Amino acid sequence: MTASTPAQTIFLHDYRALSWHAEKVALRFELGEAETYVQSEVHYRCDSFLAEKGELPPLVLDGCELELLELRMDGELLSAENYLCTPSSLTIQPTATHFVLSIHTRIHPERNTALEGLYRSGRTFCTQMEAEGFRRVTYFQDRPDCLSVYTTTVVADAEAYPVLLSNGICVADERLPDQRRAVTWYDPHPKPCYLFALVAGDLRAVDDHFRTLSGREVTLRIWVDPDSEPRALFAMEALKQAMAWDEQAYGREYDLDIFQIVAIRDFNLGAMENKSLNIFNEALVLADARSSSDADFARILSVVGHEYFHNWSGNRVTCRDWFQLSLKEGFTVLRDQQFSAAMGSEAVQRIDDVQRLRQLQFAEDAGPRAHPVRPQHYIKIDNFYTATVYEKGAELIRMMQSWVGKEAFRRGCDLYFERHDGQAVCT
Repeated sequence: MTASTPAQTIFLHDYRALSWHAEKVALRFELGEAETYVQSEVHYRCDSFLAEKGELPPLVLDGCELELLELRMDGELLSAENYLCTPSSLTIQPTATHFVLSIHTRIHPERNTALEGLYRSGRTFCTQMEAEGFRRVTYFQDRPDCLSVYTTTVVADAEAYPVLLSNGICVADERLPDQRRAVTWYDPHPKPCYLFALVAGDLRAVDDHFRTLSGREVTLRIWVDPDSEPRALFAMEALKQAMAWDEQAYGREYDLDIFQIVAIRDFNLGAMENKSLNIFNEALVLADARSSSDADFARILSVVGHEYFHNWSGNRVTCRDWFQLSLKEGFTVLRDQQFSAAMGSEAVQRIDDVQRLRQLQFAEDAGPRAHPVRPQHYIKIDNFYTATVYEKGAELIRMMQSWVGKEAFRRGCDLYFERHDGQAVCT
């Protein structure tokens, strides 16, 4: 936002459902040292109610610091008079209820100091899409209720970037004639773009396996910088404990054949729950008895559990809009608190939770930054990743559990996940 751009307030009561649904997304990233090319191919479908009325509203896509190279609809090249491109949006007037939109953009991750979208951390490419980073990659409806199935191909120099990762399962790995490599990932579960992830670099893997309650074998993999593998062993054990606990406590079984974590030195958040490819700041993955405290180990256990638990409370069931942030964060904080209590002392964990609530959230509530767990308006949603949304949100859900009892609460959670799986819903 520049000084000349007026701050725009977003209100909850202004929410409107999508007019166009992005059903399938195919992305191709050609990573380079000086520039990166992104090719997106999205299958759009008009909302059935509007289609029946014969109304075809414009398709408005978000964008930020993108260079538009080419735009095609159903294979036909669109000239500049067929669309409106501004620094923050791309607007098209479709003429059919179903079409495929192909967009070719150029971006510069090496100059991306916002650390949102796709950027460089040392010699590693990585992403951070929550809350509104995807618009820095390609023109798209960058909002959490736009759920799509993604296929992603990552192309890069094979020697400089031997590890090429994205969401889902690897379906193709090809050596190209120009010393580059192309790896394709497919995620069968519809997700919002804020859960998209990409990592490319020279990393080492710590591998293990987990057998689910139904007998499926899941590959677990934690990627770290070379020589850091021994310090990721505790995080791997924490992950396996979290998977087993979620099955027992909430009946939530992992849904793919691989789950991966990447530890990034300059990751701008603590950790991010991207579907099947969590990205962490390495401080929340790496630990050993020689250099880490008990508090470090406890924090890693909690955060690894928290991001894994998001697979259901946040990913499989996600937010309709960003006002519903506590739907995933408050609920998942409660789940990671319960997990930490089960792995240690329930009484000590509860004391720690309440101390954190009183020190951080009570102070927030008593000051000028006080706000509801579900705010009614915001200027920039990044400012609402707060103790109120997280810790107070967790206490509200804990209160519901206290009202109805643990058995009834579990039945309610089972119904919630069953009823809303694959949906973007409200608190």
